[in-house]
Order: sequence, then C-alpha cells, then structure tokens
Amino acid sequence: MVRLLGGLAITVMTLYCSPRGRTGKGRGPEGSGLYPELAAYRISEGCSPNVQAEVGRLVGLLPIEQARAELARKGQEQDEKAVRRIAGELGAQMLATRTRDLMRFRAGELPAGNEFAGKSVAAEIDGGRVRVRTIVKKIRVSGKTKRKKFRVEWREPKVVILFEVDKKGRMVRGSRPVIDGTLQGPDALIELVAFHLHRMGAAQANVVTFAADGAPWIWKRLDWIVAQVGLEPWRVVEVLDWCHAVHHLSVALAALPLAESERKELYNRLRGLLKKGKSRVVIAELKTLAVGEDNDASVWREIRYLTKHSDAGRLRYNCFRCRGVPMGSGAIESTIRRVINLRLKGNGIYWTEDNAEAVFQLRAAVVSGRWEEILEHTREAMARDRRTDWRWKPPECLAELKALDDEDEELTQTSTKKQSKRTAA
Repeated sequence: MVRLLGGLAITVMTLYCSPRGRTGKGRGPEGSGLYPELAAYRISEGCSPNVQAEVGRLVGLLPIEQARAELARKGQEQDEKAVRRIAGELGAQMLATRTRDLMRFRAGELPAGNEFAGKSVAAEIDGGRVRVRTIVKKIRVSGKTKRKKFRVEWREPKVVILFEVDKKGRMVRGSRPVIDGTLQGPDALIELVAFHLHRMGAAQANVVTFAADGAPWIWKRLDWIVAQVGLEPWRVVEVLDWCHAVHHLSVALAALPLAESERKELYNRLRGLLKKGKSRVVIAELKTLAVGEDNDASVWREIRYLTKHSDAGRLRYNCFRCRGVPMGSGAIESTIRRVINLRLKGNGIYWTEDNAEAVFQLRAAVVSGRWEEILEHTREAMARDRRTDWRWKPPECLAELKALDDEDEELTQTSTKKQSKRTAA
C-alpha cells in the first residue's frame, strides 16, 4: 500500500529484497530491505517522497496530534503510529547522511565549500535540557514481553548555530543559519562544529567569532576546531557572552558586605569599565574589595572566573564593537528556545534518545530555512545507501580534555547554592 500526497492510496505488487547478512534477530546495522521498483521512485515506509517530506516537516513544527490534524485537512488520514514511523524514518535518514559526510570530513575527503568565503561568521555554542527515557528492564508476563520498565532523566543536548554577521555584529537579514546538535556529548558536538565550518568554507572567511558562556567544555576544545578547519589564528575571535560577564560581576558584588546604594553605584561604574574593555581594572578593584574574605568565598570564585576569561582575551568588548563581531550569544539562546524548548521540552514530555535526535534534525532543518536543501541532499545520499546507522565515536584526543573540564568547573560555573536576593543588577 502506497500513499500519495493528495490522499490517494494505491496497491502495488512488487518483489521484496531482504538486506544482506540478515541474522533473523531483527534489523541489524545493515538496515532494512527494500522494494526495488518502489526504491527507484524513492518510495519508503509506504508513502511517496512528497508525503514523507510533508509529514516530516509537520512533525518538526508541531506535536504529533496537531500534525495529524493538519495532514487530515490536506486529505491525508494517518494514524499516530504511521506519522511517528514516517517522521522517524526521515529523521534517521538525515542523521545517517550527516554521519557519512562527517566520516568523509574526518578522512579528508570532503571538499570545502565557499558559502562563508569573504564574510564575517559567528559560531555560537550552548546546551539545552531534554527529558530522555532509558529502558532499564523488560517485564515478561505469561512468557511474553508486555511492558518495559524505564527511567526518565534530564539530558543536555549540545547545540551550535553558524551564521553570517553584518558590520554591527548582528545576523544578516535574510541569511540562513546552520543549526545542528546532538545528545552524544561535547566531543561529538565539537566535531560537528569543525565539520560544518569546513563544509561552509569558514577557512576563507574574514573573521570567525566563537561566542559562548563560561562552560569549560566549549573553550577547551576551540584550538582543536581551529586546527581541523585550518583557520588562521589572527582571524579567530573568542567572546564571552556579555550578559554572562555582567552577571558574574553582579554576583561578585552581591557577595560583599556592602550597603545597597554603594553596591548599585559600584555595579554601574564597573559595568561601564567592563564595556570599555578595562576588565583588568574591574578585577583589580574587586580584589581590593574582597580583601579579608576567605579564599573559598563566592566573591573570589567570581574573580577567578573573570580573570580567566580576561587573560584569554574574551572580555575586550571595546575591540569587539570596533571589529563588528557579536558581543553576546543571543542567537544560540534563541535557537535553543525555538528548536528545543518549543518542541522537545514540556510538562510530561520525554523521548527516547533516537527519537529526540530525529525530531531535532527535522526541527532544525525547518527553523534554519534549509529544509529543501537538506531534504534533497538526504534523498541523494539514501539513493546510494539505505543504511540508517547514524552513531559515531568522536576522536579520542577530544575525550582527553574531559579531565580539564572537571578541574575548571569550580572556576567557571556559578554556585548552585541559593544566592542572596540582594543583587547589584
């Protein structure tokens, strides 16, 4: 049974070819079989390519029930299971295509693009929050598997957005960003960042700006990205998000025994100095104010945080304005809200990891405005190889930086203890 976009369903009698090496224990890494005559027209999961594209796009935009309602308005009566299956298949195909391109990049066989050539480019990185379901134990009743015991826990999908910026450091109007992410951890995302920068031609860009918050897993791995993509160091700019820098300044002042009026006056003055790029002056004054405080006090933790990023050149906000690069990471914060929070996160919503990865790909393709481009590339790749095994292991050299992340956690992250309600901001 094959469904067409207009709602017509036809029955086709055709041969079926099973995959090579079938073990009889379910689908292996070789993938599923295919119907040769239907595969020639890119028909899979009992629907035409147009139906698959429409279902995938709607599932990326809307929850399943709303997507079914929209399909019904267009003459497509699909049950919930069919919609999940079709969208999941398309998402898995996008993931598999990305992994194959990534392996070509790792092997040095992927040619560099030229979309970012001669432009000012920004790469912003951050993490979101998604609830993921993990199966713990299968329960058997009367000799049959009836239920699967699982636990639900919060996971942090790592996300990146790449985009062209104008002379004021803002995203160019009408441009299409590149959005990607994964639940496989920081090493996997960092390799994805290098892969996308290479294929978009960032090595030929005028300036490449990396903007993020103080998470150590980001900054420790940037040198690896620069080396892999072949970026010239003098074209690379690292920026600590302005709002995060000001927040840590506010937390440092809130930890000092100062009167409310004095704290506000200090905050406004030091904030102005920080904006002028005089981070060392700000740090020196904070050290003077913190004399007598214990070394493990929160004010010294914030001072160490600002000192670390100042020494790395990430607080030169006056220079950033002159060069026309972003001073903040607002683009990635907006991306996490639009891609993750509005689709994957919500009360009572939890996912299996594979489903979360697949829907993320669908959603990112729609939000970035690159749906047709990604869809066509995926179809071309799947016409040559129908396997949908998409997982990969990042290079081991990146995993070695995990120890450095743990060491710097105390220096870079705000305390999880409740802060005083008295804040300078």
